[in-house]
Amino acid sequence: MKILVNDGISTSGKQALENKGFEVLITKVAQEQLENYINDHAIDAIVVGNTTQVQQELIDACPSIKLIAYLGTEMDNIDVDYAINNGVHVVNSEEASATSISELVFAHLFGMVRFLHQSNREMPLEGDMRFNALKKQYSQGTELRGKTLGIIGFDSVGQEVAKTALALGMEVITTDAEIDNATITIPFFDGQSVDFFIETETIDNVLSKSDFITLHLPAQEEYIIDASLFDKMKTGVGIINTSHGSVLNEVALIKAIESGKVKYAGLDVFENQPRPEIQLLMNPEISMTPHIGASTIETQERAGIELANKIIELLS
Repeated sequence: MKILVNDGISTSGKQALENKGFEVLITKVAQEQLENYINDHAIDAIVVGNTTQVQQELIDACPSIKLIAYLGTEMDNIDVDYAINNGVHVVNSEEASATSISELVFAHLFGMVRFLHQSNREMPLEGDMRFNALKKQYSQGTELRGKTLGIIGFDSVGQEVAKTALALGMEVITTDAEIDNATITIPFFDGQSVDFFIETETIDNVLSKSDFITLHLPAQEEYIIDASLFDKMKTGVGIINTSHGSVLNEVALIKAIESGKVKYAGLDVFENQPRPEIQLLMNPEISMTPHIGASTIETQERAGIELANKIIELLS
């Protein structure tokens, strides 16, 4: 069987596939040439990232395709339902990115509560002239230990976030439409581990009791966090979104920041990518990254192996 890797895969992932007899073609085929390439080479599976579109038209035009693999979690560029309804397997590397996304959540959290996203802007400009004033300005930070983290969406990423939060000494509460509970295992360097059993709660409980809220949800047609839900949060809450821009109403977020309801916000994803709204980009209260949650060297290595194993299981 032939696999077209259009957006890259780790060497170990490629090797795992070849060891099972798959022919792996690693090349970047332009979107407009993809249909012809797949048909000319009788491609059985295609591995893509977020730049290659695999929509209904391409699926219909390429009957040899038996599986679509996505390096990451979102799959916004794949017509997943149509593919599955037409007998095409669709897999992603959700497990591989859990650690990297979790660590980015806490990078934003640590940075926000100590105002790093603001001081890193001000120090290069005014650090030599206003050092003492800036010291006073940014000396009202808080600590994460002892605070309550609310996790909306308790999939593998949400559970990894819970693991890090518990290890830091935070209280964790969570809500999920499908998951009732989970056992979170915190491993230590010496081989020991500690288990925590967590039961999910209602979203209203999570919103009202959390000092910080982090979102780990699939793409939505309608907002999950809108103006009415901001009203249910604590005043001075912090909110992090590393999942999908579609789950958070950015206009409502800006208003909540301006009113003081939200004190901290961290965004790795945006409603309008790759052109986030200027009101977000210019807001000094928001810590921002350009959708890098799943982008680490280690994640790419794990993702390649995870996808290879799934392809082998489904197509061998």
